[in-house]
Amino acid sequence: MDKQRKFDMPAETDIAWCPGCGNHMLRKSVLGALEALDVAPENLVMVSGIGQAAKAPQYLNVNMFNGLHGRALPPAMGIRLSNRNLTVVVESGDGDMYGEGGNHFLHAIRRNCDVTIIVHNNMIYGLTKGQASPTSQRCMTTPVQTGGVLLEPFNPLAVAISLNAPFVARAFAGNVEQTQSIIMEAIRFKGCSIVDVFQPCVIFNKLNTYQWFRENTVELPEDHDPSDRMAALEMAFREDKLPLGVFYRNAGRELYEELAGIGDTPLFRQTPASDEAFRMMLEAFR
Repeated sequence: MDKQRKFDMPAETDIAWCPGCGNHMLRKSVLGALEALDVAPENLVMVSGIGQAAKAPQYLNVNMFNGLHGRALPPAMGIRLSNRNLTVVVESGDGDMYGEGGNHFLHAIRRNCDVTIIVHNNMIYGLTKGQASPTSQRCMTTPVQTGGVLLEPFNPLAVAISLNAPFVARAFAGNVEQTQSIIMEAIRFKGCSIVDVFQPCVIFNKLNTYQWFRENTVELPEDHDPSDRMAALEMAFREDKLPLGVFYRNAGRELYEELAGIGDTPLFRQTPASDEAFRMMLEAFR
């Protein structure tokens, strides 16, 4: 197998994303990150839910688990807890992760398993033809919200930082190299790492286009200190220009894998309880 292309799919693979979709560029960044990190294919598992973003692992040569809508994180954490030798990466959309999966998003941060979460944030539900998502801008019109979105958008970075997520970053899919670099750093980081990626939907979101993102994003200041939680929150709430880069990094939090006392031996290699021990446990609840 070509070492440099071990995660890529054959050229004839039919990728069911629209021409110009930001998912294509984000796929290139993820592929580049995996190749550059030289992750062993047998030690990588990618997990997704439902949506255009959730198709992403299907277009890479990886072990994958495709779950229910909004439910990518529970199996991802289960996979990591069952075998700490695995690198676990979740790919999800803004609706899948922050809408249907919002409750799991909050508690995944609290648990802090060593899982990397990449969110394709196109500010719209693309698979179901363009209704507003949790991150859609207020007053934006859609085929469903014809009078404009009534609610303020969900701020995933501010929520994650306020919950002391150990790694929080944002990227723009149009900048393939920077996005790849941030994803590489997130995968290397030990803990729940969140990368929110602005990813234009060229069909249903005519507001947040490639040009809009280029005009309305800016690099984090050179003197930004990612260990300063309050400074990270301030950047997350900035609205005039949306910052890109690593907002917050806290390597001091314990991993759930360690708190759970599972040990270094993968669960699937541990000796299961005997039938008699299991029977006695059940009897104790009678």
